[in-house]
Amino acid sequence: MAKGGQTESGGPSGSGAPGLAPGSVPGSDDVRAAWARKDAGDVAGARKDAERILAGSPSPEDRERAEDLLRATATPRALYGYALLGAVILGVLLGLALTRYS
Repeated sequence: MAKGGQTESGGPSGSGAPGLAPGSVPGSDDVRAAWARKDAGDVAGARKDAERILAGSPSPEDRERAEDLLRATATPRALYGYALLGAVILGVLLGLALTRYS
């Protein structure tokens, strides 16, 4: 249970999935290893593992957990919008500075 304004972790490894004990991940050893890599901070490696699992012929449970992992590690689209907005503002400010001091 989350306390003090904390949120519960979104993956199956952190009791975010209903009916699971903390630290238990259903599925094969490959799925558990991929979630462990994500929890350890290796998001790119975890995504590669999940894609490799989906490229094979996984069980329905493994497929669901691998897709959950890909969703949990995806970059939000809004982040790209904010990055573009920041680049535009920087470009405008740079253009204003160049016209002012040239």
